[in-house]
Amino acid sequence: MRVYNFSSGPSVLPLKVLEKAAAAMTDANNTGQSVMEMSHRSGDFKPIIEGAEKSLREAMKIPDNYRVLFLQGGASLQFSMVPLNIAAVETGAPRKKITFIDTGVWAQKAAEEAAKFADVTVAASSKDKNYSYIPQNVKASSGDAYFHITLNNTIVGTKWPYLPETGTVPLVSDISSCILSEPLDVSKFGILYAGAQKNLGPAGTTVVIVRDDLIGRAPSWTPALLRYDIHAGEGSMYNTPPCWGIYIIGLVLDWVKEQGGVEALGVINRQKAGMLYSYLESSKNFVSPVEKTSRSLMNITFTSREKDPERKKAIETAFPKEAAAAGLVNLAGHRLVGGMRASIYNAMPVEGIKALIAFMEKFESKL
Repeated sequence: MRVYNFSSGPSVLPLKVLEKAAAAMTDANNTGQSVMEMSHRSGDFKPIIEGAEKSLREAMKIPDNYRVLFLQGGASLQFSMVPLNIAAVETGAPRKKITFIDTGVWAQKAAEEAAKFADVTVAASSKDKNYSYIPQNVKASSGDAYFHITLNNTIVGTKWPYLPETGTVPLVSDISSCILSEPLDVSKFGILYAGAQKNLGPAGTTVVIVRDDLIGRAPSWTPALLRYDIHAGEGSMYNTPPCWGIYIIGLVLDWVKEQGGVEALGVINRQKAGMLYSYLESSKNFVSPVEKTSRSLMNITFTSREKDPERKKAIETAFPKEAAAAGLVNLAGHRLVGGMRASIYNAMPVEGIKALIAFMEKFESKL
């Protein structure tokens, strides 16, 4: 029996995609072989990677002056690759500057890695209120190599409600947990990157969308596998790419198109999030710790309203266990913040939200 999987990643994938992939496990596209067996240099794999890129460009309306790269290493490797490629300098040259906005763990990690290659300034932080909001009125500093934000913060459940104006400074963002969740103007960014394991496909593939003018800036000492220009020049096949992951991404993008595209999914995602947030607003036991204007559509965090610490801990420990027994899995909050979290990515149906709310009502009635 399929459960409702609220994992933050690796996360739920469309059932139709999984069934199609399973059917093609031993014979993909009438080639008599699995994608996992194909040579990435073969004529059989070429239409798979080219089709995935074409579909992603169509879904996100990616302008022609941007390259799409299928890489490995997750978003975490991009914490290093981005500064290496557009902020690092030749040995002995003055270090460049980068501005970061601290909205949680992943933003912190990105800043820590970037500081190895350039001078980092954290212009604003929401740490003072446990990252429950997105800072307002942030600005880029003229001359910076780039300005970095984490568009959706998976752990704490916040999302940028606006895009900061950065002028000529490239805006760079980690969009791992919100890619394809609603329309996004790619032209506002210099670089976008996303681990696939939220809305795109299985873990192991990373998508990087980089503007042409930002390619080819890496210093000479940069390792080959960490250079955007080399990957772009080889069509993401300088080395063996994550072939199976790219294949699944292509299937997911086919599914996205069948749903009406990113615009239609955005409407559904707002509906799903609205249902759950509305319930939390009226609940006597559960509450969202995130300020309303900064709430994520994809990762909804909540805690118990219980004031007694031991009682609160007991409730927040029991809830995900009982939910799992009822077929609602992976609802425990991140280990760093506790509480509960429902990740409701594109593949989570409205029925899953209704089932979760019904369970929460039943659980609450017993307290």
